[in-house]
Amino acid sequence: MLRQLADICLQGRSLAAAESPGLRAAVLSFQNFVIGPDAVKRYFCSSPGAYEDENLIRLNNLRDNPGATHQYRRVGRGIGSSKGKTSGRGHKGQKSRSGGAPKLGFEGGQTPMRLRVPKRGFHNPFSRTYHPLNLDRLSAWLDSGRLDPSKIITMKDLRDSGAVRRDIGNGVKILGSGSDSFAWNVKLEVSQVSRKAKEAIEKAGGEVTTVYYNALGLRALTRPEWFEKKGRRIPKPARPPPKLAPKFDRIGSL
Repeated sequence: MLRQLADICLQGRSLAAAESPGLRAAVLSFQNFVIGPDAVKRYFCSSPGAYEDENLIRLNNLRDNPGATHQYRRVGRGIGSSKGKTSGRGHKGQKSRSGGAPKLGFEGGQTPMRLRVPKRGFHNPFSRTYHPLNLDRLSAWLDSGRLDPSKIITMKDLRDSGAVRRDIGNGVKILGSGSDSFAWNVKLEVSQVSRKAKEAIEKAGGEVTTVYYNALGLRALTRPEWFEKKGRRIPKPARPPPKLAPKFDRIGSL
């Protein structure tokens, strides 16, 4: 009945199209409520196409509100358009030429601000960014079975299980939040670990090893399918720079 009601009301069919008295009553009540009795008599009770209400929305009368759009002014189309000849650029000069705008930061030849201001700080070529992982989150993943405590948990296992995000930077660092309640005997291989977290893991009977991976080695560890897709071999593990070597227990294996 609802489908017939919609067809009659939206397609402009007459009330005679309603097969039952109940359907005719429903059509009249719907029309009186939505578009008013006058429009009902003029539109629905006449033959299809005899009257079209301008307030009804159709595909052929959809348009923007008045004033919402305007035509842009065409330049170089004669003096009557007020933007003819030089197109509002004036006579000669750098600004009248096509592509004559100076580059960003140009100050007419004097030393620009970016060179007048002194430099501050420095760039550390040995800096590394690690993804943090607290012990309380690690414990929750072990409790739910998303990590297997019977085998060595690597950074690939942490990434695949969702314990850390997909972009882990230069590796994963274990932090000590939740160390008081950590009681899992696990073996971990991560990039770095805080002193508090290491003590809590060893107190529970576990072991944590800090391993070094460069950017390519970390990709080979976490995404070995990428090399297979590209038709490349898995690279050999890289040695850490001498300045970073004391911070790791060993070189990561691939």
